[in-house]
Amino acid sequence: MADERKGGRPISGSMRPTGGDKAIAGKKQYFRRKKVCRFCVDRIDDINYKDVRLLSSFISERGKITPRRISGVCTPHQRRLAEAIKQARNIALMPFATSI
Repeated sequence: MADERKGGRPISGSMRPTGGDKAIAGKKQYFRRKKVCRFCVDRIDDINYKDVRLLSSFISERGKITPRRISGVCTPHQRRLAEAIKQARNIALMPFATSI
């Protein structure tokens, strides 16, 4: 019987015994707060392309528009925000990219 086991396949990672419940119990679970849209909270419907200070807070260091999942802005406001940033870039109120 012992000889039969020697030549067999090694046990795969999914079949190996693990800590199971012990691993989960020891870790701290973090609760991530849902991001709320800044424009909805302040009831701002009109996003102006001339308001460079507001628009620059939604642009990364490299000059890219920050995505919704990071900024927490709702979909309709993200669309208006992106359009306003693009307008501000086209009339040279904001840079397209940063200089390295």
